Amino acid sequence: MEIKVFNNNVEKALKVAKKKLAGEGLFRELKRRRFYEKPSVRKKAKQREAQRRRQKWLSKHRAD
Repeated sequence: MEIKVFNNNVEKALKVAKKKLAGEGLFRELKRRRFYEKPSVRKKAKQREAQRRRQKWLSKHRAD
């Protein structure tokens, strides 16, 4: 990943970098890996996340 700094504006470049990393899910992944997670708990969390994404998609694509 490459972030360009214009006019010596490092704060704006950091803001852009954080936004890109958050978009890729890096911070969520770091938080998740902070402690050991049993495989059964990981599986449940994965199912919950899939259900959340499915509900979000349905709410956007529901024909009213």
